[in-house]
Amino acid sequence: MSCRSAVERLRGIDWVDDAAAYEHANSRALLMREYLRRTAEWAEALGDREGWPFFDLAERVAPGVALAPEVEAALDEVLVEASPASLRQACRAAVRWAALREAGTELPSGPSEDPYEPLLLMCERGGGYFIEQFIDLNGVMVPLGTVDSNLSTPPFPTLAPSTLDALDGEGAVTYYAKIDEGHPRGLVRRRTDEDEAFDEAFTRNLRWEPTEYLRLYDLGHNEIDHVEITAAETARFIEDAVRRLSAA
Repeated sequence: MSCRSAVERLRGIDWVDDAAAYEHANSRALLMREYLRRTAEWAEALGDREGWPFFDLAERVAPGVALAPEVEAALDEVLVEASPASLRQACRAAVRWAALREAGTELPSGPSEDPYEPLLLMCERGGGYFIEQFIDLNGVMVPLGTVDSNLSTPPFPTLAPSTLDALDGEGAVTYYAKIDEGHPRGLVRRRTDEDEAFDEAFTRNLRWEPTEYLRLYDLGHNEIDHVEITAAETARFIEDAVRRLSAA
């Protein structure tokens, strides 16, 4: 990604898109957690935790890399409505990181993933955030934690928009893998919204559709067992299903 394409991505963001923020609350939370994890890894690799997590890694890695004046001007323009200040700082850092990579600057030994991509994707799915005791994503709260606590967070396996879309859904979501003879055979979820439960299975149509599986299991009418799984495990299952069915 070039620094100019990064600016254009920022230009397309509606910073106060409340509807999108609620629609994508789950995926935005996952993306923010992945951003915190990636920047924590860079802070650890560089031995510099000051300003984490909304800091300018390009300034620490290669302070001589500068944006062209026209890019700086365009960036100032697109960030006028972005808030708080830490968001503007992180978005500016994302553009500077793109410029650093575009220039072919040799990086020190550190993580291989782009540290700012999860943040950009999160903003594209519903705008920015507010910081109080938690990071408020306008629909869900994410604990900021520390560098050390975020270093212990497992990496999220994908940033594919289709998979992120599949992880969204109204209400609190719990995921389950159906197990048959010790092997995962299906994916179901229960969404609880305003005390009403909605059970859905991820089908061969590559979307969530209503299912009676969990209700019938609770009544003792299903022999296939299931186990609760994490959002990251769910993402891997969805990616595998998409890959398998697309190749069929």
